Amino acid sequence: MSRGDGRIYKQNGSANYWCCYYLRGKQFRQSTESADEKEAGKFLKARLKEVHADEIGARQFVTPKACRLTVADLLDALKAKFELDGQDSPQNLSHLKRAANDFGNYLAVALSSEKIDAYKKARLADGDKPASINRPLQLIRQAYGLAVKRGHLSRIPSIEFLSEKGNARKGFCDESEFRKIHTLLPEYLRDVTLFAYCTGMRFGEVLSLKWEFVNGDVIELQAEDAKGDGDEKNARLIPMVGKDLAGILKRRKTAQTVKDGDATTIAALIFHHNGRAIVSIKKAWQTACIAAGAGKMVCRICQREGIEKKCPGCKKPCKYVGRIFHDLRRSFCKNADEAGISRDVARSISGHRTDATYSRYNISDVKRKRKALELVQEFREAQAAQESNVVTMKASR
Repeated sequence: MSRGDGRIYKQNGSANYWCCYYLRGKQFRQSTESADEKEAGKFLKARLKEVHADEIGARQFVTPKACRLTVADLLDALKAKFELDGQDSPQNLSHLKRAANDFGNYLAVALSSEKIDAYKKARLADGDKPASINRPLQLIRQAYGLAVKRGHLSRIPSIEFLSEKGNARKGFCDESEFRKIHTLLPEYLRDVTLFAYCTGMRFGEVLSLKWEFVNGDVIELQAEDAKGDGDEKNARLIPMVGKDLAGILKRRKTAQTVKDGDATTIAALIFHHNGRAIVSIKKAWQTACIAAGAGKMVCRICQREGIEKKCPGCKKPCKYVGRIFHDLRRSFCKNADEAGISRDVARSISGHRTDATYSRYNISDVKRKRKALELVQEFREAQAAQESNVVTMKASR
């Protein structure tokens, strides 16, 4: 091997051989990870083959720096970008954490489609839904895309997502069911859920509401998690009227003053727990739903249903099946539609951007369809009677 093709050498303080080679006039140096001269030579030959493949356009060369990158490094960069762009929502951070736990130790250049497929197969076998499997995979592909855009990697591995056809949730609470769940929740969560039920707002949006948004009995909505255009002049206005909303406002004003021993503080958030931000209500929500008969625990292995979080037979953790907090958003859409509220007004309350997304939440169940068809029948019969009267009057003339 000529020196012009590259060389191996010993570097001070290192037991392993190092190599250097060139691509388009740029020198690259890296450890061969071997103290054996023959093995070091084989390593250099392999790298030179990659250099030549790049030179003839067969495959892009992977730099030594790229070879050291892990998937965790890529996800950290994506997280930093989310924080910079204000996209570090609890959902994104949760999915990033899952992606890092499952793939963080892989070298970025070593993650293959076969490993991705094995991951999907294993999670499906554990009873996980396609949507929950796809979310961390989507962020991994996004992290690779960012690395390629910034020149740190040369390619994105092929990551195919599982089909989520039929995954759209259709659940909603009727009035009596919601009231059961509501009374079984801890006191500090009752106003949170009632407000979401009355307005259709998303969980993160509700929890980020601040007193500075309140003007009299109107919330001029500029929530940190709100989906808006960022213009304060276009804030959504939510009048706190009606028995439930007016009651919430009155109770939250009382709860605004928080006493801790001799110290007294004024809470910045409308909905809080002893002055501290509420982060998650998942455990309390599921417990209340199970007690209200609106949820259950199902064993992932034997499909046994019950209230236990661990299956008595299989001794494995059970999964929760039942009402979720987001069902309150669908419930508002249904209730607003049945009450005859125009969609533009309903959307300005719930925060849906388009009619298409609002319609997806506005579930038409059999009961509502039955009522609609009965009303259509009544309309047709009234129309027929009116037409018959016209004909009779003409004949009498």
